[in-house]
Amino acid sequence: MINKDTTYHFVGIKGSGMSALALILHGEGYQVQGSDIGKYFFTQQELENQNITMLEFDADNIKAGQTIIAGNAFGDDHVELVRAQELGLPIHRYHDFIGDLITQYTSIAVTGSHGKTSTTGLLSHTLKNLAPLSYLIGDGTGFGDESSSYFALEACEYRRHFLAYKPDYAIITNIDFDHPDYYRSIEDVFHAFQTFALQAKKAIVACGEDEYLATLEADVPVYYYGFNPKFDAYAKAIERTIDGSDFDVIIKGELFGRFHLPAYGEHNILNALSIIMVLYLEGFKAEDIAEHLATFGGVKRRFSVKQVHDLTLIDDYAHHPSEIRATIDAAKQKYPNRDVIAIFQPHTFSRTVALLNEFAESLNLADEVYLVDIFNSAREAKGEVTIQDLANLIKDDVEIISSEHLSPLMKYQDAVILFMGAGDIDQIARQFEASYAQLTPNKL
Repeated sequence: MINKDTTYHFVGIKGSGMSALALILHGEGYQVQGSDIGKYFFTQQELENQNITMLEFDADNIKAGQTIIAGNAFGDDHVELVRAQELGLPIHRYHDFIGDLITQYTSIAVTGSHGKTSTTGLLSHTLKNLAPLSYLIGDGTGFGDESSSYFALEACEYRRHFLAYKPDYAIITNIDFDHPDYYRSIEDVFHAFQTFALQAKKAIVACGEDEYLATLEADVPVYYYGFNPKFDAYAKAIERTIDGSDFDVIIKGELFGRFHLPAYGEHNILNALSIIMVLYLEGFKAEDIAEHLATFGGVKRRFSVKQVHDLTLIDDYAHHPSEIRATIDAAKQKYPNRDVIAIFQPHTFSRTVALLNEFAESLNLADEVYLVDIFNSAREAKGEVTIQDLANLIKDDVEIISSEHLSPLMKYQDAVILFMGAGDIDQIARQFEASYAQLTPNKL
């Protein structure tokens, strides 16, 4: 399917998955270009670094001899796709193309309602130091190696897109009710993951702590991980400190090794266990896995820490109650003697109204809470729920802030300010960082 005599043109190249795939093909020696809107997105930085041509959408971008890879956000009526059809060019949807691509490798697909990006990032960082690897992470990170024998990828369950993949190994971190604009119920979500599990070709590595995954059916071995000795792999002798987490890993009743993870929260220990189990199955040594696990620096917008004067600013993609709880837990582990101030922007009206009470419960774990208005995504421009409905359920008086109203945050000293959400709250975080950095110490 992959052809070095064609130019791969990406329609929507700035999408997080699309930009990552473009970087992979470029790294593996293929001709790559793409188009998108003119607005700047953080995903384009590495594309620019690699001198990958980016154009603004225009039917004239489409030429004979190209192969088109279309982002899932764009319909068949998009001007570039219409021109491609007129020219009779091959058109592949993003997820279908990846499904064909990974058949050339020993593939490891990471999926789950939460933790996909962090787990794929940790897997990619560790495995690339052990064997030739190409990888695709949902934060827009992609890397291609022409000598790759392994392919690691984040497999998103939204609209069942991950059913285009038939990986050798499937890591499944958890199952939770999310994407209520598409899934009807938790049972509907489970059915999608169950279908995906039946497509794994070698093994499934699943979190035993998850009640839904405990009932998973598969045609290949299922290896469970967690904190209970009944699982195939479990962590014990856990030490959680301000430097991260240290733990022993027992696999099939025997000590495999002791590991240090420079990340925070119990959820990251679970993520690490899934990776250790897969690499164990592939025959890698504990000491080699431990060496590279210990140097993991994180992924984009997942517990990204900056220090500005006396404030610690953390930017995180958490946009579901379970993720908010995990992120606050991680912050309290790393900064046990400081106040954690949560600033949260809900993402989509459907998710907000479906999980309204759960959002309030998770945010109440922070010492103080501020809210940003619900992000209007391309898929949902309006809804019945308001940000005040969420504010009314949180324990204390909650102030609504915005990029034009950041002054309430200026009063904090020696605190941890936690910006969470999947919308554009990272821009608010950067704006606050710039404003606070301009303050001189005698004004703090």
